[in-house]
Amino acid sequence: MSRPRRVHVIGAGLAGLAAGLRLAESGVAVVLHEAARQAGGRCRSYLDATLGCRIDNGNHLLVSGNRAAMDYLRRIGAEASLIGPAAASFPFLDLAGGERWTVRPNRGRLPWWLFRPARRVAGTGPLDYLSGLRLLGAGPDDVVTDRLDPRSMLFRRLWRPLAVAALNTEAEQAAASLLGRVLRETFGEGGAACRPLVPREGLSESLVEPALARLKALGAELRLGSRLRAIAFAEGRALSLDFDEGSERLAADEAAVLAVTAPVAARLVPDLIVPDEFRAIVNAHYRVAAPSDAPLLVGLVGGVSEWVFKKRAVLSVTISAADRLIDVPAEELAAQLWPEVRRAYALGETALPAWQIVKERRATFAATPAQQRRRPKAATRWPNLVLAGDFTDTGLPATIEGAIRSGDTAARLLGAR
Repeated sequence: MSRPRRVHVIGAGLAGLAAGLRLAESGVAVVLHEAARQAGGRCRSYLDATLGCRIDNGNHLLVSGNRAAMDYLRRIGAEASLIGPAAASFPFLDLAGGERWTVRPNRGRLPWWLFRPARRVAGTGPLDYLSGLRLLGAGPDDVVTDRLDPRSMLFRRLWRPLAVAALNTEAEQAAASLLGRVLRETFGEGGAACRPLVPREGLSESLVEPALARLKALGAELRLGSRLRAIAFAEGRALSLDFDEGSERLAADEAAVLAVTAPVAARLVPDLIVPDEFRAIVNAHYRVAAPSDAPLLVGLVGGVSEWVFKKRAVLSVTISAADRLIDVPAEELAAQLWPEVRRAYALGETALPAWQIVKERRATFAATPAQQRRRPKAATRWPNLVLAGDFTDTGLPATIEGAIRSGDTAARLLGAR
C-alpha cells in the first residue's frame, strides 16, 4: 500500500519502538499501544526491592557489528550510553581446571589473531577454527552438532557457549544456519564488529526511554495499558482494532504494525503460523561490586553459569536454554551459582550477598530447524497489517538486533523511507 497517514503500532518492545520510530521519522502519525504499564517488553530495567537497586530483566549483550541496533541508538541519541572494552575481548574461565584465556580477534577481517596463542582459546590451534566455515554451508535441517565436532576442545570452550547464548537453544538441537549467520556478521567481519557492549546504566535508560522521548518529539502518541483484544477483518483488510478501552476503526489511509509475542499474534491473526516451542532463560543478580578493573563479562565453561556480567551495582549471571532449572528453588540456585561467580571475578571467600533470581520460562522461541520454518514473514495477506517481532523471519535468532531489524522491515513495508 502507499504510505499511510496514520499507523497504530501494537506493542512497545524494541520491535514496536523501532517500527514506530521509522514511521514517525517519515512523517507518519504514530499511535503506540502497549498492554503493560511500561514500555520495553522483554528488554527493560526496574527497581528491585530485594536488592535495593535497578536491575535489567535480562542480560542482553550487543556487539559493535549489530548494525541495526547501532543505527537505532544513534537515531535516539543513546549511542554514548553503551560501554565496553576498546577492542573485542571475551575472557573465559574453565571451572573444571581453573584455566583462563581471552579471545581477542584483531580489528580487520583477515584473522591473524588465530596465529597468536594469547589471543585464541587455550588448548586450540589456528587450524581448528576452520571448522567454523562448515556453518556457512549449513542446510535448513542441520543442527549445530551436525556441522561442528562436539568432541573438540574448541567446541566445548567456544562454539557451544556462543551457540547457546546466541540461539538460546541446545547446540544439539539449534539450527546451524542461524549460528552461521551470527558468526558471519560478527567474527566474520573482524574484531571491529565484535566489541561487546552493554548499557552503562540499564536497558531502559539506553534502549527504551530515549526512544520514547524521540517518538514524543516526533509527535507520536503513547498509550500504556492499552491491550488489543481482537482485530476485525473485512473487504481484504484489517478493519478495526478492538482494545479494552474501545475500538479503533482503520480508515483507508491507516494501517497497523502488530509487534506482539508469537502466541499473541497467533491469537489475533487468522491462520497465522508462528513458532510454538520456547526456551527459558535464568538470570541471577548478586548485590556486590566487582573491582573497577574487572572485565565487563566472563564466559564460564564447565559449570552451571554461562556468562557473568559486571553491572553498576550487581554481578549478573545468565543461563540460556535453561528449562532444566526453571523448577529449581530460587534459594538453591542462588547458593549454587554464587561460588562460580566468585571464581569468575576472583572474589575469594566473599559470603553470599543479597540476590535475586529472575526466570523467563518462555524467553525466546526455540531456534530449531522445525521452529525456524514456522517463522512468518512481516507482510500479511492484508496490505494494511504487518508483523514485527524477533520471532518473525529476520534471518537471525531472537536477539535485540533481530527485534530492531523486524521493526525496520515492518516500517519499510508500510512505505517509511
